[in-house]
Amino acid sequence: MNLKFQYNKISQLQLIKQLGVRQKALPTLKNKESALRVEVKKARDKASELDENIRQRTQELDVFMKLWSEFDPDLISVKEVQIKTRKIAGVKTPLLEDITYEIKDFNLFTAPSWYLDGIVLIKELSRLQIEREFFIRKMHILEQVRKKTTQKVNLYEKVQIPAFEEAILRIKRFLEDEENLSKAAQKILKDRLEELA
Repeated sequence: MNLKFQYNKISQLQLIKQLGVRQKALPTLKNKESALRVEVKKARDKASELDENIRQRTQELDVFMKLWSEFDPDLISVKEVQIKTRKIAGVKTPLLEDITYEIKDFNLFTAPSWYLDGIVLIKELSRLQIEREFFIRKMHILEQVRKKTTQKVNLYEKVQIPAFEEAILRIKRFLEDEENLSKAAQKILKDRLEELA
């Protein structure tokens, strides 16, 4: 990182201030990164768990596949999905609140007796799939923010902080050398004045 600075006290103080800001922010960024990493893992695990539940429920329903050919798919539909947002480590993530279904009227006397159970099963499966999508979306959002936070941590830790420290040290050495030269010049001048006197 090429820092532009001048070899004077004002520039040194500005660099010290900027270094302090980064050093204070670094632990917070590291904590945010680790919190996001944990939340991404939780979301990934929950999505996998829901995947497994969906797979199990689908296998249980495979026995009734012949019956499902009689089922009218237009009978039930998702009317509304209510979403909340929740902040995790300062990141807004979607949270499934509720799902509203629309069930069309059908004649209970002419329809097969298992239609009501079929509607319950479809509600359950659709809820699992919608919930899974929410966790996958949450995981992607958190993963993206975690990557940016990791980049910022690495930028501060490996690039900016060492660059500021080096620049401050260079200014300090320059000012010390300048002061030593000034003192040496004063001493030489004093010695000459004493010789002349």
